[in-house]
Amino acid sequence: MVSKPPVGDPVQDAPQVTPPQHAAAGLPAIGHTLRIAQEQMGLRRTARTLLKVNQKDGFDCPGCAWPEEDKRHVAEFCENGAKAVAEEATLRRVTPEFFAAHPLADLATRSGYWLGQQGRITEPMLLPEGGDRYEPVSWERAFAILAEELRALASPDEALFYTSGRTSNEAAFLLQLFAREFGTNNLPDCSNMCHESSGSALTETIGIGKGSVSLEDLHRADLIIVAGQNPGTNHPRMLSALEKAKAGGARIISVNPLPEAGLERFKNPQTPRGMLRGAALNDLFLQIRIGGDQALFRLLNRLVLETAGAVDEEFVREHTHGYEEFAAAAKEADWDETLAATGLDRAEIERALEMVLASERTVVCWAMGLTQHKHSVPTIREVVNLLLLRGAIGRPGAGVCPVRGHSNVQGDRTMGIFERPAPAFLDALDKEFGIVSPRHHGFDVVRSIQALRDGEAKVFFAMGGNFVGATPDTEVTEAAMRRARLTVHVSTKLNRSHAVTGTRALILPTLGRTDKDVQAGGKHFVTVEDSMSQVHASRGNLPPASPHLLSEPAIVARMARAVLGGGSATPWEEFEADYATIRDRIARVVPGFEDFNARLAANPGGFRLPHGPRDERRFPTKTGKANFTAAPVEYPRVPEGRLLLQTLRSHDQYNTTIYGLDDRYRGIKGGRRVVLVHPEDAAALGFADGSYADLVSEWTDGSERRAPGFRVVHYPTSRGCAAAYYPETNVLVPLESTADVSNTPASKSVIVRLEESASA
Repeated sequence: MVSKPPVGDPVQDAPQVTPPQHAAAGLPAIGHTLRIAQEQMGLRRTARTLLKVNQKDGFDCPGCAWPEEDKRHVAEFCENGAKAVAEEATLRRVTPEFFAAHPLADLATRSGYWLGQQGRITEPMLLPEGGDRYEPVSWERAFAILAEELRALASPDEALFYTSGRTSNEAAFLLQLFAREFGTNNLPDCSNMCHESSGSALTETIGIGKGSVSLEDLHRADLIIVAGQNPGTNHPRMLSALEKAKAGGARIISVNPLPEAGLERFKNPQTPRGMLRGAALNDLFLQIRIGGDQALFRLLNRLVLETAGAVDEEFVREHTHGYEEFAAAAKEADWDETLAATGLDRAEIERALEMVLASERTVVCWAMGLTQHKHSVPTIREVVNLLLLRGAIGRPGAGVCPVRGHSNVQGDRTMGIFERPAPAFLDALDKEFGIVSPRHHGFDVVRSIQALRDGEAKVFFAMGGNFVGATPDTEVTEAAMRRARLTVHVSTKLNRSHAVTGTRALILPTLGRTDKDVQAGGKHFVTVEDSMSQVHASRGNLPPASPHLLSEPAIVARMARAVLGGGSATPWEEFEADYATIRDRIARVVPGFEDFNARLAANPGGFRLPHGPRDERRFPTKTGKANFTAAPVEYPRVPEGRLLLQTLRSHDQYNTTIYGLDDRYRGIKGGRRVVLVHPEDAAALGFADGSYADLVSEWTDGSERRAPGFRVVHYPTSRGCAAAYYPETNVLVPLESTADVSNTPASKSVIVRLEESASA
């Protein structure tokens, strides 16, 4: 039976703590999935919906971007994917009556969990200037307000158009087209906060900012290194691929400051044997100190260079550039410095080297644990150096695998959502539509917040997401958003961003992945691109949550018509009525999408985009070859009496969406304000297990930021390190603390001290 949303926020003052688990999935995952799904959707709707997730004739999961094999399981979803679907397909509704009963001041006091649990938004809503609560507004009036504010700007660059990774290819293409026809490249996106470092490093080294492997490559690998990633919670279906690789003889090294249940043992719920016994995945666990990864890979590269016959000399000679400079730098790698930076012992690194040398086909996977540090870009370049030494790019069963978090974040970038677009893309766009796109670079996420703070930007438009909840330096970000003239959120559900507004604010409710999309031209589908460059269709199967919803492409098209008016020759009305016409234009602008509609019709499972390094060892870099790099080794230096904090997700969480208050695998129940600290570190700092501490971050300019009232949990993390959940700890991350080159917030390396909490 469907349950009602919570009336009040649950109390989180005393979370229960038990020892962490050592296996993921299995029967508990099935039970939890069914319970959450039934609470949100009911039994019949659960069956109708979940059996269409990730199917060729169904819809793409709105969760992570992990790909599917051509042959699908009947249940092609994981526990957290089912939670994401249940929250979107929920029968709970947020109506105008809800907003009448909950003024903005009330919404601002609510937790993200409470806001998200209220259900789907049913009508467009307006917070008028001077108003204290949202009120219903017609679509016509909403677009008129948008046009009024955008036309009043002194420059198009005073507008910001943010995109979340759930946005479809069609909507993303239209949004960037509108922004550029309007006159700005201010297209920040969620990739700026996650894999921007990956794109920066890979574009420089191999010429394309995407992974080079397929699922088949993972299955064929001899060695898979999983660095800075927790697939058991963040990409659970990846565990099935790792299990299959292990069965084929692969070995797995995990590199992480925390032990993670999913990489210890996976109890595959698709098979009886898997549920009962499971499969051990890790062959070697390197419990590295936060931020020590570059030092580790640099030393491994030195040791490979020193091993006779270990370097693929033919590949290096024919396909790479910069080897001599890199080799000279790598030979300077120091054992003592590496042991200090990583917290590992010599035997562990030597064992990892043995496994690297024994492998002909190596895949390195990574996620936020590598991408959200000051030195993330050189760290990922160093990973590439290792693969180049071994000739492991463009070889079956080998390559780079940045594991994307959101279901179409990679596709949005392919469609042109980027504040620094390539000139060739703009040339093609301008030729197709007869416009003149701006050539100067726009603002990324961090720069957008600074522009709002400094009065340089006045209108903020978000296509999905929870910008305020996802971004760093919470107090600074919220104050910046409140300086805007207008904030607009295209949303399915409530989140923190709806409670932090400009002078005026609009909520534009949209269709979700699970909803049927019927336009004037009939029933339509959209497309997405997964983490391994496979493009495929997504077709919702449920009646929309309200007759007042518009699709994302329709919202962009109507906004464009209202703002640009008769001065635009772009056929916005045609695009809204028939998404196939959008795909025809994509096919003429974006390389790899030729005959887009025909290929989708001929291939129900979609098609893979071309990838020069993977397909033919062709590297579209400035040198025309794969580039070795030789950056100085960096790692965080932590003062005495301080800890290095990483922000992370709980198992009851997807990005900033909070499904529940538990973290089952880590033994946390009934609360999120916990900080995981090694028992010896906690003892040295005077904090018993179960005591309460304020987390105080310290920045280089002497400023401090405080997150109060965290229960200290003695936990087997690496020494000198700590971990706590975001978005609660985003307040600790200075806006200026970013990765070099990519400007990604450095949320995985925050220097903090613990102070006794007034909540104790």
